[in-house]
Amino acid sequence: MHWFFFLIFTLSFCQITPKESVSSALWNKFKDVHKKQYATVEEEAYRQTIFEDRVVMINRHNFEAKSGMHTYTLKINQFADMTYGEVVRTISNNYQKSLSKKTAIKIDHHLLFKPSNTSLPTAVDWRKRGAVSNIIENQGQCASDWAYAATGALEGQHFLKTGNLVRLSAQNLLDCSDKFGNEGCNGGLVNAAFQYIKVNNGVDTEASYPYEAVDGKCRFNQSTVGATDTGFAQIQSGNETALQIAIATVGPIAVGIDDLHESFIYYESGVYDEPACSSKDWYHPLVVVGYDTFNNGTVKQDFYFVKNSWGESWGMKGYIWMSRNKNNQCGIASRASYPLV
Repeated sequence: MHWFFFLIFTLSFCQITPKESVSSALWNKFKDVHKKQYATVEEEAYRQTIFEDRVVMINRHNFEAKSGMHTYTLKINQFADMTYGEVVRTISNNYQKSLSKKTAIKIDHHLLFKPSNTSLPTAVDWRKRGAVSNIIENQGQCASDWAYAATGALEGQHFLKTGNLVRLSAQNLLDCSDKFGNEGCNGGLVNAAFQYIKVNNGVDTEASYPYEAVDGKCRFNQSTVGATDTGFAQIQSGNETALQIAIATVGPIAVGIDDLHESFIYYESGVYDEPACSSKDWYHPLVVVGYDTFNNGTVKQDFYFVKNSWGESWGMKGYIWMSRNKNNQCGIASRASYPLV
């Protein structure tokens, strides 16, 4: 009889241990990959609980994706131990609130008009043409997305004009463009950054003015300017045809989207199709570097190649395929622009 109970106990233990080991291994791998450290045991336990909830959510979504309910998959990334509110506070660009508090210097811009008799290619990828840096920026806990979108678009235009791809300083924009309505790590406008660069006669190189992920004192140095602009062109708001024309004929384009969805935060791969996205209540600036159409024989989906500033561990090594020609989903064409050089 004693041996019987011992056998039952042993079998039960063997059934529980592997599950616990897998959970612990996944949690430890997450901490190791993303360099996570916690002040107390209680804090770590709290973060692990959030992490486990995210794993359940992601697994459920990916199971549904396999059955054809979604066109994209999700994955664990650096945000997986944070609540939704914490993530939003970390990545949210508060430019609308900021600009209502102050009067920015007048911004000069031009509207992009459709060229006559334009024949557009079916696919474009400016990465293959050398107009996009292969470095995936990581803004960290600083809403510097606007600065990275501005430098990314200007890097592309500078390359197409000079043949030289030079990484430009987002930190320079964070520290020095406040008079144009920007508020550093609290958010800003891509177009205000372009205007600052015009008035300032340039922006420094990343090498001379490296990123720090915090606001600092302006240290702009005219001798280390990497690129200049003469203003910017605004693409007709909400017009995806105009955006496609700009991508095909101009180069990488700065855009702003609604990113405040867990489906975006934990995006892994595939064509991102989020019906809950807003075309108005948003502003996460990114850079569109091309477009194409996914076609596996049964499903055909137009999409944009979009470069984010959340590091290589996010999405497809820092990139996302955003839905194209789906009624301006997520506001992809609502605030698109590029610098004039």
